[in-house]
Amino acid sequence: MDFLLGAEDDEGRARGRSRGSGKNGRGRRRRRRRNRGGFLAPLLAVIVLVGILGGGGYYGYLWLSDALVPDDFKGPGTTEVVIQVKEGQNATDVAKTLQAQGVVASERAFTNAIAAAGKSSELRPGQFTLKKGMSAAAAVEALVSGKKLQNTILIKEGVRLSEVFDILAKQTKKPRKAFVEAAKDKEAIGLPSYARGLEGYAFPATYEFEPNASPTQMLTQMVDRYTQAAGATNLEQSAKQLGYTPAQIMTVASIVQAEAGNHEDMPKIAEVIYNRLALKPPMKLQMDSTVMYALGKYGISASHAELETKSPYNTYKHQGLPPGPISNPGEHAIEAALNPSDEGYRFFVTTDPKNRVTKFTASEDEFWKLKQEFERNGGG
Repeated sequence: MDFLLGAEDDEGRARGRSRGSGKNGRGRRRRRRRNRGGFLAPLLAVIVLVGILGGGGYYGYLWLSDALVPDDFKGPGTTEVVIQVKEGQNATDVAKTLQAQGVVASERAFTNAIAAAGKSSELRPGQFTLKKGMSAAAAVEALVSGKKLQNTILIKEGVRLSEVFDILAKQTKKPRKAFVEAAKDKEAIGLPSYARGLEGYAFPATYEFEPNASPTQMLTQMVDRYTQAAGATNLEQSAKQLGYTPAQIMTVASIVQAEAGNHEDMPKIAEVIYNRLALKPPMKLQMDSTVMYALGKYGISASHAELETKSPYNTYKHQGLPPGPISNPGEHAIEAALNPSDEGYRFFVTTDPKNRVTKFTASEDEFWKLKQEFERNGGG
């Protein structure tokens, strides 16, 4: 049984010696050679490692230095550079971009720094201003806590769609026609099925657009904001209760927005509109704002010549609501269209345009007196 020669217990060693003595000691010499070989193997490994560090010299040192202490810049950096963090990128992906742009000295320095800060999950997509030659820690802070580059654009209540296009084109430096074309694709920008077009649904608000956002993406963001407002006011269900479609409510809201001098007047103007539509036979709305929209003009009082336009938006000539919204109303106007006052009003006149004073009445005789007051105050 050869395995007894290698046994390590006392009894085995005794048997091994007995057998070896019967074979002139060759077993004992063979065992000593194996033991010397077992000692030499780790010794050779140490010699090789020393060779790498010493005999291999400089290159071995560089390899270990880079693995243990990666290259890193010092300080906040110098020249500004814009870095794009894309959707779905992780710290390693971003590190490659940063090194390629000269922001950090090495990928490993950045990944180590963001891991040490525990902020790997806080990377956000967008564009950021960093600097070349930044320390990895400074780059992490700039990306995680820094402000993204964005176009901040204000769309005021009551602005017409033509103006929205002008504002977006001017502030984003993109061609106006690109926005006009994008608005034609109702499905792409998410318009509700009841909308004839974007007019009325480019919701007024302050927007933060990514610098590389397309016209379609920007218009979609505005329609999404309208959808939120429609949900907050329960527009579709409330319109049904009033006996109107959501599109008609938005048309009423747009007129209210264009005619009102302040939020307090909005429910009263909405009531005037509904009361005129409800009369038997219906009374023409006779809203100057719809005529001015048809002519591409602005003002609160249309001239006799302007009132002769044949546009379907001329509510002096045509019965009922115009074909669609004449502006982009805000939430106050939408709420007023859904919640009109109940005072019996059929007429209103902005008697003091300078101070935005509007008076309401249910009497036609009183209406003509209010018109005279308007003219005395420089109207007409």
